[in-house]
Amino acid sequence: MSQNLDLFPIGNCAASALIDRCGRLVWACAPRVDGDPVFCALLGGKDPGEAEAQGLWAIDVENMTSVTQAYLRNTPILRTEIRSSDGGVLEIIDFCPRYRHFGRQYRPLAFARVVRPLAGAPRIRIRLRPMMNYGERACYQTAGSNHIRYVGSQITLRLTTDCPVSHIQQERTFRLEKPLGFFLGPDEGLNADVDTVVGGMLRETTDYWRGWVRTLSVPLEWQEAVIRAAITLKLCQFEETGAIVAALTTSIPEHPDEAGAGRNWDYRYCWLRDAYYVVQALNRLGAADMLENYLVYLRNLVDQACRGNVGGTFGCPPQPQPEIPGLEPETEARAKAGHVQPVYGVGLEPGLTEWIAPHLPGYRGIGPVRVGNQAHEHLQHDVYGQIVLSTVQAFFDERLLRPATVDDFRALEPIGERAFELHDKPDASLWEFRGREAVHTYSSVMCWAACDRLSNAAAKLGLTDRARYWAGRAAQIRKTIETRAWNAREGRFASTFGGDGLDASLLQLIDVRFVSPEDPRMQATMAAVEQGLRRGPYMLRYAIPDDFGMPQTAFNFCTFWLIEALHLSGRSAEARELFHEMLGRRTAAGLLSEDISFDGGELWGNYPQTYSLVGLINCATLLSKPWTSVR
Repeated sequence: MSQNLDLFPIGNCAASALIDRCGRLVWACAPRVDGDPVFCALLGGKDPGEAEAQGLWAIDVENMTSVTQAYLRNTPILRTEIRSSDGGVLEIIDFCPRYRHFGRQYRPLAFARVVRPLAGAPRIRIRLRPMMNYGERACYQTAGSNHIRYVGSQITLRLTTDCPVSHIQQERTFRLEKPLGFFLGPDEGLNADVDTVVGGMLRETTDYWRGWVRTLSVPLEWQEAVIRAAITLKLCQFEETGAIVAALTTSIPEHPDEAGAGRNWDYRYCWLRDAYYVVQALNRLGAADMLENYLVYLRNLVDQACRGNVGGTFGCPPQPQPEIPGLEPETEARAKAGHVQPVYGVGLEPGLTEWIAPHLPGYRGIGPVRVGNQAHEHLQHDVYGQIVLSTVQAFFDERLLRPATVDDFRALEPIGERAFELHDKPDASLWEFRGREAVHTYSSVMCWAACDRLSNAAAKLGLTDRARYWAGRAAQIRKTIETRAWNAREGRFASTFGGDGLDASLLQLIDVRFVSPEDPRMQATMAAVEQGLRRGPYMLRYAIPDDFGMPQTAFNFCTFWLIEALHLSGRSAEARELFHEMLGRRTAAGLLSEDISFDGGELWGNYPQTYSLVGLINCATLLSKPWTSVR
């Protein structure tokens, strides 16, 4: 079996893992989503089925003939059924515990597995091979009668099991004659029967997720797809702080021909842009808990930025482990008061120094494997709009446990002032160009949106003077955009002030209500974007060389933007057809990565990608028949 992105995520908003189509756990990081990948086979350069593969947790079945997999309904709990040629059948249940316990959410850094024989006595072998220091070497082991401790670079994990420990340590093949329970989690004793404890966790976790799904307001059509996308977006939230990561992985390349070119990135951090789109999509489904948790993160971030504070870095391996080349110690930089980065660590860390992990060959051997992200150094002025747009609902939504107050509004006003100050200044764009800057239309429109929505919030709070003030700021920015982003020769908006380029973000002028879909200017712009960037059913971000050459794949989120724009401009039949095309490109788990090859339809880029799942939810809610059509 060749390596691919047909992977099933499990998680609990603290821990997360990816499981392949043979039931092997091939990716998981600790102690947090942006930590050391103790299971790193996804980037190990070998097929996980090979004997030499490291960084995985496999339940190998002798003479395996078939594998079927599916999530338990409305949960991220995965069931894998494996059959062997001698008639043996077993199932593996994989999950991360999550439920109410002692008045709070129990969501440990832990992975639970239940292995049960369903027919015969299948012969199995367990390969549990966690690694440390980004694939540098295997974790140190110590063992007791019913546990094995795996000592890593940033954390020690303890496996508690009723399986014979020697079977695991020696990777011995043995008959599976009774159910076995496995709990890999904190280095703490489990003073109870493993099977009973894990079974109880499974029931409680199932109940939690099905209860959460019941709170969603889903469209009539494509419910299963929307629910799966919503669950996965929730798994991408680091609930301790409220941060939402862009994806669970790092360094999955954008295209197979990029070996040596370096077109891959670490997405295990919180981009304010991506997080805005996530909460926007989940707000459409009524998932108020995600919004509330993220607002906590944003309020702390805004406070940190306005004070000019920097919180340091995360991920340096402790001594006496050898230093990892390129990883800098605690940053000494101090941010300009009010400056907001486009991306932060899940613990609000601004220092995300990018370095190369030398011991991991990469997905299919395509490196390099990156840790950190240089984007934290960029100027991306769209972030000011995305902060306000994420926050503004809290001034109007009476469901929230903590509705926004006048004090919250006052705290946001410096963000609005930064938006106004920078709306006509060059930046790296939302696409994070590393080698050039310009005044990008999308960034300027987001600055306009920041001022416009602050005016709305002020009006809701009865602050009439501030509402007029921010409406005036928004009007000034609008005038600038309509003058400088409009290309009279081409008869359309351009991607940069005074330019003639195109990029897919121009389609977002409709979504943020800068122009209506009926506006002739927008219709002309949309026609140009579609003609210039569409490749068959898929959309490019842009069609010009960037810092790493010409893009070779389409960007899934941009295709969903096109679907939205088609629908809103009256081309709903085309929109539905294209939406069905994208649904057909999902993995068996019902998910999408960042990119897709327009010359074969293979998924590339980090996975699961929040952007892409946001697009799926947004389009489903727009295109679905109403519930009134069936009731």
